[in-house]
Amino acid sequence: MKKLFLLIIVTMISFSLFAQDHSSSIVFYNVENLFDTVDDPQIKDDDFTPEGKKNWTVERYQKKLNDLAKVISSITPENLPAIVGFAEIENKLVLEDLIKTEYLQPGNYKIVHEESPDIRGIDVGLIYNPDDFSYLSHQKIPIPIESEYKVRDILYVKGILHASDTLHVFVNHWKSRSGGQEATEPQRIQCAKTLRNSVDSVLAVHVNAKILIMGDLNDEPKNKSIYETLQANNSQEKESLYNLMLPLVDQNIGSYSYRGNWNLLDNIIISNNLLSNEEGFAVSSTSGNIFSAEWITFTNKGGQKSPNKTYGGPNYYGGYSDHYPVYIILKK
Repeated sequence: MKKLFLLIIVTMISFSLFAQDHSSSIVFYNVENLFDTVDDPQIKDDDFTPEGKKNWTVERYQKKLNDLAKVISSITPENLPAIVGFAEIENKLVLEDLIKTEYLQPGNYKIVHEESPDIRGIDVGLIYNPDDFSYLSHQKIPIPIESEYKVRDILYVKGILHASDTLHVFVNHWKSRSGGQEATEPQRIQCAKTLRNSVDSVLAVHVNAKILIMGDLNDEPKNKSIYETLQANNSQEKESLYNLMLPLVDQNIGSYSYRGNWNLLDNIIISNNLLSNEEGFAVSSTSGNIFSAEWITFTNKGGQKSPNKTYGGPNYYGGYSDHYPVYIILKK
């Protein structure tokens, strides 16, 4: 009986130590036009069909699914990510196909997705490992912009991380710079205002809420939409948010390369309660991470590197995505 009692005590101590050291990776990935091969008459997806301009076949689709799954599973090889947010997915079906791949199937992932009004049909979405993250609720947040080309909704997901911390996750894909950075900036500022209002609504109810914002914001950390409107400026002000990509500015690195120049368009932003916390989870570092392994990188004849993309216009390159994934580690 005494031996059994000692065994129970040792087991409880071991479990307590494991819980204290537990960590979870959170990933965001713009997967560059992850379309299925079926024509949807409601959206402009004709190019991404076997008969379309891009000759998007079942074989190419399946290759891309496997490639993306391999990337996601390689970011933190010791454990699959607890949460992965996505931009540029066509629908829920592509996420269903993605989580069935050999690389991601062990995660037993569940999906959160809503259709956005984007004319091309691309949405944001999220997958989560139910062993790590307990889903509570979600909603889509529309962007109030009067335009022929509707802006993608924000996806807000609420859940509990490892039966410990309630986490408020916002997945974004703001208006692109197509048409010019300055000309399109007002629409990204409107995206930032909408997101800020939603963040403030959460904080009004839970002043110490743990908020995590991820997305392709199509702006740099110091641009007005992020730094001023969203107030992700890393200051000590009560209402400010902390952009984990801001410390990487001026390091000549990025998640996206345009004409040889690196851009930090993919951002992960948190409330200060995730920056440092005496109880529960907090980030393991004050800067975010970019997964830029050589095997997902293209190097041109001049030695310039960029994410190895799937397409360049109508030309099929067979790469992974034109963006690198970004990620953080939350530790307890």
